[in-house]
Amino acid sequence: MSHNGTNGVAHGITHTVISSATREVVIGFDRPFTIIGERINPTGRKLLAEEMKAGDFSRVERDAVAQVEAGAHMLDVNAGIPLADEPAILARTIRLVQALVDVPLSIDSSIVEALEAGLAAYVGKPLVNSVTGEEERLERVLPLIRKYGAAVVAISNDDTGISEDPDVRFEVARRIVERAADHGIPREDVIVDPLVMPIGAMATAGQQVFRLVRRLREELGVNTTCGASNVSFGMPDRERINAAFLPMAIASGLTSAITNPLAAEVKAAIMAADVLMGNDQDAGRWIRAHRDAAPAPLVVAAGGPAGGPAGGRPRINRRALAAASAMRDAAGRPRGSGRNGTTA
Repeated sequence: MSHNGTNGVAHGITHTVISSATREVVIGFDRPFTIIGERINPTGRKLLAEEMKAGDFSRVERDAVAQVEAGAHMLDVNAGIPLADEPAILARTIRLVQALVDVPLSIDSSIVEALEAGLAAYVGKPLVNSVTGEEERLERVLPLIRKYGAAVVAISNDDTGISEDPDVRFEVARRIVERAADHGIPREDVIVDPLVMPIGAMATAGQQVFRLVRRLREELGVNTTCGASNVSFGMPDRERINAAFLPMAIASGLTSAITNPLAAEVKAAIMAADVLMGNDQDAGRWIRAHRDAAPAPLVVAAGGPAGGPAGGRPRINRRALAAASAMRDAAGRPRGSGRNGTTA
């Protein structure tokens, strides 16, 4: 399948370009799989939510740096905290994270006002997470994507909810791509989330996603993403299920996922999938990661085609990190882990 007339689509290959001020990530079928770090998200992390609401971003700083050091090509940033000023907190978080690391960001919110605040604060071309097929959502989010020149995650549910029929979800995705085009947003700037269901609740969830991702690639020519850990929700030993799921999804055409780069087994499975898909030239990244690693933990090299035009690893602004720590000290805020030394 080939596409013509839009930048980023040629010879059946769709390239979605996301950028920070200094680094570009290219998502595509012929590129290494793009890992979007999931941890800057207070949903289900009570301590992180309390800290962000109180203006303590030390855990956000640590999560940003740790994920980039572990090999994340992008970071998802969410500030969905009940009874908090989400637009202000999201904008502040984006400015902070962009000052610390140079990887591009995914601006994640269900509140349109928060998305707009995040877009206004962002430097570069972000990914916006997300728009659905609901009419009201389409008419509010798509003009923002066009205005700020962003890319967007299209979640394949609409006013009728989430269908268990993958063919219905495909048609919702097609409609979002078409509506985006009506707003002047090219298909390479629409990344479809096919909606991964928990395998514990739906035995065919994996098969459905693999079939749907293949159709999205072959018939719509779009890149895809998902919240990868959804597939193992409620199951024991979730990391192993996730590590099996992702290579199978990658073989079906999945080109990115919001996942935890600190999960060694998942990270290694993604790297191995890149080798087997021919997206790690001469297995160079795999060999470099292992050359001096044994018996140390596997470290993903974040450079190469998905890591930016200059290659090499993303940069971490240690000076900004030290300055933020000094400011907290001056304000009398605690450093390090949570109030009682726990993690969240």
